[in-house]
Amino acid sequence: MAAYNLHLPLSVPFTYISLCGIGALIMRSAGCTINDMWDQNLDKAVERTQNRPLARGDITTKQAVGFLGVQLMGGLAVLTQMNWYTIFLGASSLSLVTIYPLMKRITYWPQFVLGLTFNWGALLGWSAVAGAVNWPICVPLYAGSVLWTLVYDTVYAHQDKRDDVSAGIRSTALLFGDKTQPILSAFSASSLALISYSGYLNGQGLPFYAGVGLAGFQLARVIRETNWEDRQSCWKGFVRCGWVGIWVWAGATLDYFLLLANEPTKEPDAVEDSKVVEA
Repeated sequence: MAAYNLHLPLSVPFTYISLCGIGALIMRSAGCTINDMWDQNLDKAVERTQNRPLARGDITTKQAVGFLGVQLMGGLAVLTQMNWYTIFLGASSLSLVTIYPLMKRITYWPQFVLGLTFNWGALLGWSAVAGAVNWPICVPLYAGSVLWTLVYDTVYAHQDKRDDVSAGIRSTALLFGDKTQPILSAFSASSLALISYSGYLNGQGLPFYAGVGLAGFQLARVIRETNWEDRQSCWKGFVRCGWVGIWVWAGATLDYFLLLANEPTKEPDAVEDSKVVEA
């Protein structure tokens, strides 16, 4: 969206999508390591997580810390390829990465903190491309993405709600209970509205909104068809939520390609004339 806003050549988003993609993979895996370190005792009490390496005793906490160090070094290596604004912005997200695993012990809203953490890239990607965050555009995009995370991670949390009660783990799945469907419907509608508003402020075209529309259709299917009392159904719904992001991304990408295709190109004579003027 930043490249669309600034009419930048394809090489720019390609470069930063590659860097941000690698960085996201590394830092999300680091987040999983931190989560498993904090939760190794809780994981033993939940059937689905009992076989995680730390919970099962396959590796020690010391080994996990060493692996985490390697992951953080890799993340730092990617981050240092960005501008200073983005480096500081990226480093500021580490506090969220660290405290997220603790939230399930003290609040029924750990999914909200996860959303704040996972979607930091909505701010980071823009600043990497543009040099600074365009807050009027990025804030609704970030907020809409946080709500999307609340939806899919609540679906995910429904898998473990019975074990979570006995283990003392809190989640939005337990908080919402039999009101899950209407609440997630409201979150979904709000998420798509905020993302659409961000697109409007960015001057996006029809393909972007088509992608948002398909994302809305996918969310509606997930919320309507998921059986909240069936673990396999919840897992399936969680996986299908991933298509929401794919559709929005596809719409934004097509919109950008159409922008490039319609960009006016200088005729050879005009290029020569401009060189003369510059000389």
